[in-house]
Amino acid sequence: MSHSGAYTSENLPERKCLVSQDSGPKVGLIRFVTSPDGVVVPDILEKLPGRGYYVEANLHILEEAVKRKVFARGAKTQVSVPEDLIAQIDRQLARRVVDLVSIARKAGKAVTGFEKVKGWLAEGQAKVLLQASDGSARGKDKLWTPEGGRFFGCLTAQELGLAFGRGHAIHCALSGGKLSERVVLEAARLRGLREATKVA
Repeated sequence: MSHSGAYTSENLPERKCLVSQDSGPKVGLIRFVTSPDGVVVPDILEKLPGRGYYVEANLHILEEAVKRKVFARGAKTQVSVPEDLIAQIDRQLARRVVDLVSIARKAGKAVTGFEKVKGWLAEGQAKVLLQASDGSARGKDKLWTPEGGRFFGCLTAQELGLAFGRGHAIHCALSGGKLSERVVLEAARLRGLREATKVA
C-alpha cells in the first residue's frame, strides 16, 4: 500500500465487483457467501465456506447492489438479502477494527489519551492516527497525521474506547508493523461505508 492509501496491485489477489464489474485488489471489497438456506451473508474475515462473490466496500455501491439484486448473479442462484445487510457489514467491520486495535494495545503498539498520542507523534513513533468521529473538533485539531502515515476518523468514541477497555476514547496512535497495516486495511473498508461521498 502506498502512503496515500492507494492499493498497489503487486502481489495482491484481485476480484471483480458485482456492481461496477471492475476488478481490483480484494482488500478493498466485501466478500459474500450464500448460507445453506439461501441467505446472503457478509464474510468480513473471508473464512466462511462456499462460493464467494464481491462488492466494493462503499456504502453507495452496496446500496446499489441491494437495489439491483446483483447478489443472485454472484451466487448463481436465487438468494434472500437481509433487510439489515449493510448494517451487519458496518457492525462487523467496526468490530474487526476495534479487535485489531485491542490486539495492538496488548502488544504495546497502540496508545490512547491526548498526551500519550501527542508524545508518540512528536517522537515519530506513531504511524497511524485514529480519532473518534464524534470527538471535539477543537481537541482533535491539535494533533496531526504522522508524516508518511495514515489518519482515520471512522470509529465513534465508544467504539474506540472498547479497544482500550474503557467507556470512550477520542485519540489513538499506532506504531508501525504488520498489525498496524492490517488496521489500515480494515479501517479503509469501514471508512468506505461511513464516509462515502456519492458521485453525481
